[in-house]
Amino acid sequence: MTRNGKKHPRSGHTFRLAAVLALFMLALLLLSACSDNEQSVFHSGSSADGQDMVSRVPWDYRIIEGSVGDLIGSDMTVLPDNELMPNDGNYATGDKIWVLQYMDAEMTTDSSQRSSVHLSSWSTIKTFKSQAEAKKDMANLKIPVTTEIDLVGVYKTQYKDKTRNFAVLELPSGNRIKQPIDDARYKALEKKKKVSVKLEEIHDFADYDSAYAKFRGWAS
Repeated sequence: MTRNGKKHPRSGHTFRLAAVLALFMLALLLLSACSDNEQSVFHSGSSADGQDMVSRVPWDYRIIEGSVGDLIGSDMTVLPDNELMPNDGNYATGDKIWVLQYMDAEMTTDSSQRSSVHLSSWSTIKTFKSQAEAKKDMANLKIPVTTEIDLVGVYKTQYKDKTRNFAVLELPSGNRIKQPIDDARYKALEKKKKVSVKLEEIHDFADYDSAYAKFRGWAS
C-alpha cells in the first residue's frame, strides 16, 4: 500500500499468483491420492438404487503359453490374444513366453446376504521366459489354506418325495455361501457354530495384503 492509501499494483498480482500456486499444489495432492491404489482389483460400493452392495474382488489366476507378436516401441503384442504389454524382457518377435492372466468378479449382495457373481474375461498382467518362473509367481497369488469359519446354519428342503440338505457358511470376506450336504454331514453340523473347511486365498496382485477366500471343500 502506498503512502496516500492506495494499494500497490504488485500486491494484487502477488496474491493471485499465490492463490494459483496453492490450487495447483492441491490438485497434485488429489491426483496422487487417487493413483495410489489405481491397479488394485478390490472395490466396494452401492448399486445404482442404493439397495445392494457391489464388490469387485480377484477371482482367479492362470498361466498359459504364448508368443511375441509385433514389437511397438518399448511394447509388444502377446499372442494368441494380441494384447499389448511392456517388453520388459527384451523379447523378439516369435519368442515363446509364458503369460500370467487374472480374472476378477463383480459380486452383488442383497439385503438377505444372497450374492450373484459376474466374472470378467481373462486379462494378461505379466510375462515370463519360463513356465517355472510363472508358477513361482502364481504360487504367491493362489494359496490353499485349512481353517475354521462360521457356520450360519443347516436346513432341509423337500419337493415331492425328495429331500435335500444345505449348509450356509460365512467366508472371511463376509460373503455367505450355500453348500449341499448329505444326511451324515447334516447331523454332524446341526448344532455346530464353527466348521473346518478348505479355502483358496486369491490375493490382489496390486495389493498382496488384500485377498478373497473361495470355498474348496470340507476339511474333515
